[in-house]
Amino acid sequence: MLKNELLLIKPTRYKDERGFFSETYSRRRYKEFGIDMGFVQDNHSLSYEIGTLRGMHFQAPPHAQGKLVRCVSGAIFDVAVDIREGSPTFAQWRGHELTAENGHQLYVPVGFAHGFITLKPNSEIVYKCTDYYAPKAEGTIRWDDPTISIEWPLSRDPIINDRDAIALSLKDFKTPFKFGENS
Repeated sequence: MLKNELLLIKPTRYKDERGFFSETYSRRRYKEFGIDMGFVQDNHSLSYEIGTLRGMHFQAPPHAQGKLVRCVSGAIFDVAVDIREGSPTFAQWRGHELTAENGHQLYVPVGFAHGFITLKPNSEIVYKCTDYYAPKAEGTIRWDDPTISIEWPLSRDPIINDRDAIALSLKDFKTPFKFGENS
């Protein structure tokens, strides 16, 4: 496994009558997956309503971020899109359900746009980042770009913010990422 690949991780949960225990990050163990990053920042996001969509976000070099995402309350459909020019999977997406119950994590490498939609009310995610937040490096592509055709589990229009509503489509966007670089 290379550090520039999307990876779904299923940490072991040790359950008993009290609940469960799970190791959610161990640098030594994650290094075996090819994730040997120096995480420098943790973020915590709460979305109140079902259908809240956040994304598709990234940070451009030199402040590009890899992310290790997990849901600690509720449920989300978490999505990453390859936006690395020259990549054999350019413009392809993958999505996974991350829930408090399943404990799964998604590693989103540098060069991928990331977003999610909430499947339950009061959904919270926590994610580790490989670089610090840099507002001038922020980028967004359209969550509903027909070139990408993400199959969001929607029953109505999503709740989005103004930034996501005016994001560029992939065809109007000049990616700052090159396949084999920026990782």
